[in-house]
Amino acid sequence: MSTNSHATVMLRRNFKHIARNPTTVFNAVLMPIVVLFMFVYLLGDAFDVGVDYIDYATPGLMLLAVCYGLGSTAVAVNSDMTKGIINRFKVMDVSRGAVLTGQVVASVLTNLVAIAGLVGVAFALGFRPSAGFLDWLGVVGLVVLLGFAAAWLTVALGLAAKSPETAGMAALPLVMLPFFSSAIVPADKMGAGVRQFAEYQPFTPIIETLRGLLNGAPSGSHAVSAIAWCAGIAVVGYLWARAKFSRRA
Repeated sequence: MSTNSHATVMLRRNFKHIARNPTTVFNAVLMPIVVLFMFVYLLGDAFDVGVDYIDYATPGLMLLAVCYGLGSTAVAVNSDMTKGIINRFKVMDVSRGAVLTGQVVASVLTNLVAIAGLVGVAFALGFRPSAGFLDWLGVVGLVVLLGFAAAWLTVALGLAAKSPETAGMAALPLVMLPFFSSAIVPADKMGAGVRQFAEYQPFTPIIETLRGLLNGAPSGSHAVSAIAWCAGIAVVGYLWARAKFSRRA
């Protein structure tokens, strides 16, 4: 079998595991929708963002939807390493790269399903973007790039962890980071210290790029920063994951 065929088999295996684990489905798909309801209905009126809060919050919650599924990816990768599954794959002559690629592709596809569900619910709640066709293409492209980068970093975290429990905890900072960005409120409304952190952390330019694209007025400077951050995270995650996998396998 070719490496692509191996990767397809690993992808099918990962989706079967996801479907059999209701907690994974909830975290990856339903939890972002729950958070959307919470912020729009419970807290939305408390934020003065200059536009309808659903329009402001949806781009940030799209990024949050990417992050919510990362913990299960880290746990799945670590479980494969600690429970001896990788050794079985070696006996079966399965490509090592296919094991990691299958996890990354499964994570990205799960992200797309989660974001599609989130955006559908946002439209039902009054979300009305001004994006044109090319803007939507840009949104999809950036979401895929972000999901790809975050997946490789999460795979690396899962490989570096000592146990599945610590792997899940290792991905927690990625889940929390959007809350310290411009996802929920503008950075300039935050207190000193937190404001500077929100302005310069990697997720803020990604969110602002998504927000600009959905508003039909993308910012070139934000887009460059967003792509650079995603590319940098992807390269670091890939190299780290390959090194850890080679050492442990």
